[in-house]
Amino acid sequence: MLLQTSSQPDILEVIADLSNDEVFTPPKVANAVLDLLPEEVWSDPALRFLDPGCKTGVFLREITKRLMGGLTETFPDEQERLDHILRNQVFGIAITELTTHMSRRTLYCSKRADGEHSIVAMPSADGNVWFERVEHDYRNGRCQECGASKDQMERDNRENYAYAFIHESGRQQVAEEIEVKFDVIVGNPPYQMEVDAAGQNIASIYNLFIEQAKALDPQFISMVIPSRWMAGGRGLDEFRSTMLNDQRLRKLVDYPNSAELFPSVDIKGGICYFLWDRNNPGTCEFTSQRNGIAAGPVERELNEFDVFVRDSRALVILHKVLEKEEPSFAKLVSARDPFGPELSSNFTGYRTSPRKGDLRLYMNQGEKRGETWVDPAKVTKSHELVDKWKVLIPKAGPGNSGGHVLPDMVLGRPLAAKPDSACTLTYLVVGPLTTDAECSSVMSYLRSRFLRFLVSLRKPSQDATRVVYSWVPQQPWNREWTDEDLYEKYGITEDEQAYIAEMIREMPA
Repeated sequence: MLLQTSSQPDILEVIADLSNDEVFTPPKVANAVLDLLPEEVWSDPALRFLDPGCKTGVFLREITKRLMGGLTETFPDEQERLDHILRNQVFGIAITELTTHMSRRTLYCSKRADGEHSIVAMPSADGNVWFERVEHDYRNGRCQECGASKDQMERDNRENYAYAFIHESGRQQVAEEIEVKFDVIVGNPPYQMEVDAAGQNIASIYNLFIEQAKALDPQFISMVIPSRWMAGGRGLDEFRSTMLNDQRLRKLVDYPNSAELFPSVDIKGGICYFLWDRNNPGTCEFTSQRNGIAAGPVERELNEFDVFVRDSRALVILHKVLEKEEPSFAKLVSARDPFGPELSSNFTGYRTSPRKGDLRLYMNQGEKRGETWVDPAKVTKSHELVDKWKVLIPKAGPGNSGGHVLPDMVLGRPLAAKPDSACTLTYLVVGPLTTDAECSSVMSYLRSRFLRFLVSLRKPSQDATRVVYSWVPQQPWNREWTDEDLYEKYGITEDEQAYIAEMIREMPA
């Protein structure tokens, strides 16, 4: 083949990632994404393919390989076939100047597509891999199209990461050189954007690539993206609803452990890839992959709930719980800043010994839990909880919580908080409760595999906000709760109990 001989090592198998939001796609992953497309696309000489977020050019290369095989009868001469494919069918928009050079080198075997070493004599040095610097649309210091911070992006003459595909000015520039009518849009778009200088405020942008791809009205879209959208993710509620209610989303393959696809990066919540088919709406073929074992494909209605239950085996258990129509435990759980934003996770205004009128403050000191003291004036909300018994739950799950490693702990250990107390943002609050005994009852429930299993269905990463408790039913707080009691109450079979034990680790008292 003109693109690569079998004796050549494939550098795209071992190339290192630039960052967590510029994850290079291994060839085997690119091919898994392309495998979702119907076979007939590889024998159609009229289709135009676009990767709107080129990094190494691996998608463009693998598309070209498949077309080289599928168009043999249409173009028996190999060079004529390659000329047609690279001039008329395969297009890319690179995300940075560096990845532009990488993509052109991968596709044309030359940094210049019109150079003497290019495998096809293209009309210009750029070929069909486009890149020009695009400017953000800043208003009040923030880009209106992707959310990027001007202070963060416009400094030191570095890349500003204004991706052309999701900025109007960029799309206009592309349209001046390449007709923006494509039949198949594929790729692995950038995942997120830092939207403040401290790097603490992260916004997803892969959803913007998918929304823009749909806006171009191709016949097919096939992309690899984080799985967090299925149940969570900041700013993704509308995107999730749109995806779950879109019957053109026909195939979905989910990897709860991202390392199975991208060994060099840790993407909380896992990775998935999908096929969107404009002309063929229907149910979705869902497959879950874990430890090299595929569960599925299973025909699923993606919009059964407001979030997507990623493991089909969990649905029977969830239905048993929800059919009792009991009040949700989430009604007892506080917002993410239970006593106000001033009591942040790194709060330093505490006292090590109390003064008159001080409140006990539960907080983390380094890796350890601690109790200090704080002026009541620091509490700016939830005053009704201060003088009550309550249970505190760590807002972030322990270790690999989020489904990376099974069985998962899901939640950190709860603790009882005495009256006249508050806590930092490290914790959420369950309450108000009336006695220490009620706290013990609630904590026994939180330690159960049953509760943590239901939480896991809505918890795509370490963060456990109030919404992840939505499917957890309330119980009477007059007894200690065990899994045996809960399994009997909800009719959980022995096989279902074994499945829960496979997913959820025991939590010691």
